[in-house]
Amino acid sequence: MKNLLAYIHSLTNFSAESWEILSPALTTITFEKDQYLLEAGKVCDALFFVSGGYCRAFYDKDGQEINTDFFFENDIATNINSFAKAEKSEFSIQACEDVTVVRFDKKKLREAAEHDPEIDGLGRKCLQQIAAKQEKHAAMYKLMTAQERYEYLEKYAPEVLQRVSLTQIASYLGVARETLSRIRSRRL
Repeated sequence: MKNLLAYIHSLTNFSAESWEILSPALTTITFEKDQYLLEAGKVCDALFFVSGGYCRAFYDKDGQEINTDFFFENDIATNINSFAKAEKSEFSIQACEDVTVVRFDKKKLREAAEHDPEIDGLGRKCLQQIAAKQEKHAAMYKLMTAQERYEYLEKYAPEVLQRVSLTQIASYLGVARETLSRIRSRRL
């Protein structure tokens, strides 16, 4: 919870009283590698603050997994549309190694936010962070070549290249693994 509190303070001013009100909405959970934090077809009822390990978001398209995001320490993992609209998730979030998260229960979080403006503000800040990350990712695909996307990861998200398998990185970049190998060999 110490990492979560530091994360919260990096986003907004947050009092000890607000922390006490928020605490009942929080649960620390550990997922083993390959377990699902969220399965496609289910409604997302939580935000997951990753305090240790990492997980991925992916779609299953005709039996092929398409990775769309990775969440590392101090990231919030969720399906923002499913969370906000109570619709079934179109993608899954899966632990890629043992992952410890702090789970924000949606119902309890909303109740706490109704009684405390700092918690309401925190919720908006978290959603803004998630939306900004998604916007950067979308722009990356619209504006950059595969080579440029790889260079972007090198510069701004080296943890992806250090911790994620080549197959998953290739899927994330939208290229075949062989293409990724060629891109990497040109970089050496």
